[in-house]
Amino acid sequence: MDTPAPAAVLAAPADANLALVLDVLPALAVILITAAVCGRLATMMMQPRVLGEMVAGVLLGPTLFGALFPDAQKAVFPADARPVLYVLSTIGLTLYMFLVGAGMDHAAAPPGEGRRAAVLAASGVLPSLLLGMVTGALLWGTLSRADVPRLQFALFVGGALSLTAFPMLARILYERNLENSPLGRLSLLAASVDDALAWCLLAVLSALHLGSGMGGAVRTIVLAVVFAAVTLLVVSRLLRPLGREFARTGEFGPTMMYAAVLVPLVGGWLTDWIGVYSVFGGFVAGLAMPRDAAFRRALHERMMGVVSTLLLPVFFAFSGLNTDLGGITGGTMLLALLLIMAAGFSGKYFGCSLAMRSLGFGRRESYAVGALMNARGLMILIFINIGLAQGMITRELFAMLVLVAVITTAGALPLYKLALPERLEQREKDVPLGVPVQ
Repeated sequence: MDTPAPAAVLAAPADANLALVLDVLPALAVILITAAVCGRLATMMMQPRVLGEMVAGVLLGPTLFGALFPDAQKAVFPADARPVLYVLSTIGLTLYMFLVGAGMDHAAAPPGEGRRAAVLAASGVLPSLLLGMVTGALLWGTLSRADVPRLQFALFVGGALSLTAFPMLARILYERNLENSPLGRLSLLAASVDDALAWCLLAVLSALHLGSGMGGAVRTIVLAVVFAAVTLLVVSRLLRPLGREFARTGEFGPTMMYAAVLVPLVGGWLTDWIGVYSVFGGFVAGLAMPRDAAFRRALHERMMGVVSTLLLPVFFAFSGLNTDLGGITGGTMLLALLLIMAAGFSGKYFGCSLAMRSLGFGRRESYAVGALMNARGLMILIFINIGLAQGMITRELFAMLVLVAVITTAGALPLYKLALPERLEQREKDVPLGVPVQ
């Protein structure tokens, strides 16, 4: 009597749920090990750990792992495990943006910060959008799908290049303890405006591409504004007793933990339903949390480790599974990549730097903020994943924009340090917003 091979026994458990667990857990283990190694290598190279995790996601996709060991990649990331990874990545991204919003110290905001952030946001969006549109119009016949009009394609490229990677920027600032510094706060506020505008543009493009028309896009934008208003004006009041209870007891109890998980998940679900993606629901939910500084610190300590270590790397891996850099070959494709890279970099870096100078900031501050605003990785990955899923872009353009995400983000921290060395960075943490660092 023949004895079945161990692999055959393990490959077909009787319980379908157990089979799914046996598919998902090895995938998570591979993702976390790869993210830990690449993150460590990134920090050794004086880069933010999150950049290494993003590169880890690309390496696990068809570019390296799938190209060298295709059978092994299919075994590690089987088709039935990918929807589970998508759900985990979405939850992680939503909770991370919630923690970013909850960590912003609005009580310390000086007068005029909103105006400065609006000027900086406009300087980051408009040049990148215009340069991206010109580049997209030039490359329409080379990189576009046949069913996508030139204007829609140009707007998509411009919108993608106008993004700042808000979660990645936040994580860079958190790792350097700069999230509540003057430049850090201004960059975060401006980046949130940039990304909101880009998502409104994507809502319009999606509505036009999918056939729901401008009416669908207007509905999405109006509902997003209503959601933000209700959350910040009504839900925030309902959450205030949590802050008072924490101030009284000093303990982050179960009720607070339930609220800290439930509020951003419901907000993410609502904004997903609206059509502006769950990350903005999570961020607005974070802004609505009690403003007590001790409460925010306790919330961050309870949740950030699990979210950033377990869930965010899953998103990078899921994006990497759709990225194949092997399609970028030949002189035409390389020239197209260089044009897109130049448009993306120059629009953000010089646009934001010049705007900061016009606001009266010092040269070092201005170029430091231009460098930070040029970090683009996470949000552009989300943006182009949606474009690819809806058939608005080709896989070749997707791969090029992934490279833009990696390279511009990798350049952000070195350019920031070049403009603002460590001795001046420490001073910046104690300088009121608007006072130039010499």
